[in-house]
Parts: sequence; structure tokens; C-alpha cells
Amino acid sequence: MALAFSGGVDSAYLLHAALAVGLDVKAYYVASVFQPAFERADARRLVSELGADMAELELDMLSCAAVRRNGPERCYWCKRAIMGRIQEAARADGRQVLFDGSNASDDAADRPGMRALAELEVRSPLREAGLTKARIRELSHEAGLFTWDKPAYACLATRIPTGREITAELLERVERAESAVFAQGLRDFRVRVLHEAARLEVTADELPLLLERREEILARLGEDFTAVLLDLRLREGDG
Repeated sequence: MALAFSGGVDSAYLLHAALAVGLDVKAYYVASVFQPAFERADARRLVSELGADMAELELDMLSCAAVRRNGPERCYWCKRAIMGRIQEAARADGRQVLFDGSNASDDAADRPGMRALAELEVRSPLREAGLTKARIRELSHEAGLFTWDKPAYACLATRIPTGREITAELLERVERAESAVFAQGLRDFRVRVLHEAARLEVTADELPLLLERREEILARLGEDFTAVLLDLRLREGDG
């Protein structure tokens, strides 16, 4: 089998589970401007700890006009590009079955990317088995995977409002901003673009730390954005 591998909670557990039952599995990580550097580092760490095989593939997401334009169907075209790239590499390796880490907590009705998975006949074992995100975290903890409590992470393109063209420069600004906030000790947050301002979303648990580190965060994000705003609709954790 081939596994679309991101280094996140779900695909990490699926890789562990596949190896545990003796499947011949190879992980495929697709690197693009939509993934921050830490995701690639986590993917490399996980496959090293599991003794797994991983191929790292490069993909120029911004060469796809439908993705770059950032319309309502961006996730569909993005998923098609990623899975298509993996399928190409996997078939060259003699692997015909492609799995991904979608789980039972993912709402297919809200995710255009799910349609792309169906069209490309990608199997989602965690979803098919009825495993929710919460259960996958429990199983990952029991298995000793460092990813068990890793915050859910959506690609950097989700930080840019639908309809605004995605550029490499804008993505770099977002990644720098999120790296700066992470460096202040926060773990579960988003830095979204609002015109030329940065709009911060944090969980209720991390709000006190954000306020404590306010000056440091303002100084760093102020280098890339005209204003730094706090969204009082606090994040609820996963998702």
C-alpha cells in the first residue's frame, strides 16, 4: 500500500497501525508552499522512529491556476493535485492502493477535498473503521507516538480568505507569523490574513499566555502586517 502522509495525528497513527499488522506500506510526503517546515520535520521524525520508508515529493501548488485563484473549490483542486502526484509516484513503485488519514470526525459534506478522494479511489481506513479524532489520539497515546497530542493543523492556504489570490510571499508572511507565535509557547492557534492585518485565533486555555506575551507577538507580527487583531470567537481545539 501507499500512504498519503502528512506527519499529523491521523496519518501518523495509520502508518503505525499498518506496520503493526505487517503491511508492506510506504509513506509519501508531498512538500509545497502550503506546508510549514515543522510538518516536514515531524514527518521525518515519525518515520525514523517507526523504521518506515518515506518518499518526499515536491509539488508546485501555485502553478495550478484553480488553486492560486483560491475560489470555493480550492481544496478540491489542491487534493486532486496532491493525491495525483502521490499516485504517480506510488504506481512507479508498484503500489496500486492509496490510503489517506481521513477519519470519522471529518464531515465529507463540508470538505470539497473528500470529493477528490472519491474520484481518485483513495481509501480512508480510519474513516471506514469509524475511528474519530478523539479515539485516534487515545490509540496514538497508547502506541507511544509523539503525535498523539499534536494540535490539528490545516494547510497555510486556509489562512487566506477565499477569493484572495494566493502568493508565495503571502504564505511566507503567514508562516513567519505562526512560527513567531509558536516560539512564545502557544500550540493551538491560527494566524489568518484580514486585508493587510493578522487576525489571531487562540483557544480559551491559551488566551492568558497570548496576553502575557502580547508585546513580543505584536513586535514580531508587526514586521509583516499593518495590525494584529484578536478574534474573540475562540478556537475549540481540533479542527
